[in-house]
Amino acid sequence: MKDPFFSIIIPTRNREAQLQACLQSLISLDYPRHRFEVIVVDDGSKRPPVSAITAVEHSLQLTLISRENAGPAAARNTGAAHARGSYLAFTDDDCMPEPAWLRTLADRFHTSPNCCIGGKSVNALSDNVYSSTSQLLIDYLFSYYNRQSGRASFLTSNNLAMPKEIFLGLNGFDTSFPNAAAEDREFCDRWLSHGYPIMYAPEVLIRHAHYLNLRTFWRQHYNYGSSALRFHRIRARRSQSEMRLEPPVFYLNLLLYPFRGKRKKAGACTQAMLLVLSQVANAAGFFIQRIRHLPGRRT
Repeated sequence: MKDPFFSIIIPTRNREAQLQACLQSLISLDYPRHRFEVIVVDDGSKRPPVSAITAVEHSLQLTLISRENAGPAAARNTGAAHARGSYLAFTDDDCMPEPAWLRTLADRFHTSPNCCIGGKSVNALSDNVYSSTSQLLIDYLFSYYNRQSGRASFLTSNNLAMPKEIFLGLNGFDTSFPNAAAEDREFCDRWLSHGYPIMYAPEVLIRHAHYLNLRTFWRQHYNYGSSALRFHRIRARRSQSEMRLEPPVFYLNLLLYPFRGKRKKAGACTQAMLLVLSQVANAAGFFIQRIRHLPGRRT
């Protein structure tokens, strides 16, 4: 069977060094070079990532699109609108797909051509406790929402692929999400609501090098909470039901998650404390956003 043609779409903004590492990793993909293209969407960087592009432009079918800053959801949609491939493969500028990335996606699409398929991310900054904990939270969410690989409901936009025709038919990512937070969750929910399947494929692997410190860790999870309110409201309107939050056992199991497996006890304690902090930040973002949008309140 003929290898499908992929359009790899990468939104970027003010992270040229990370983008260059990402593009270098794509050169090593174990997939026919003529069967994929790379579309980089510069979402209003202060300086266009010219050096990162010129370093690889002779090794990849590569297009750079520049646009005014509108957020990663809008940037991904812009890339999709220019894509030539029958399948879209999204990743982020701080991610490095493994060489088998497209091959493993192609194998899955051969048997499930109308699926939305998401893979696994591995923290590439193992010495950074904030990055490690943030990845641990994603691992927990995958274990919670994707217990059955073929009936998954939560995937992340840094390792996500689907047929272009269906993506465009659903109008892509919701651009009302301004940050990289919950827009992928909303897309998965909308995909499922239209009767299309979602699959989690852990062999579809990327390495994620997202450097965090205490301040940016807090901000990241605050944004998650703020965007979660928007997601829950959209989902409630779509399903014509009340907003549904996770049960208490979800949060209890989250705090116990670092102690499972072969993790060192000292490291697990630190990660558990940071997971508590992440949920405090998440709740702060959620409820502050809710207060700001109370009926009759000026914003």
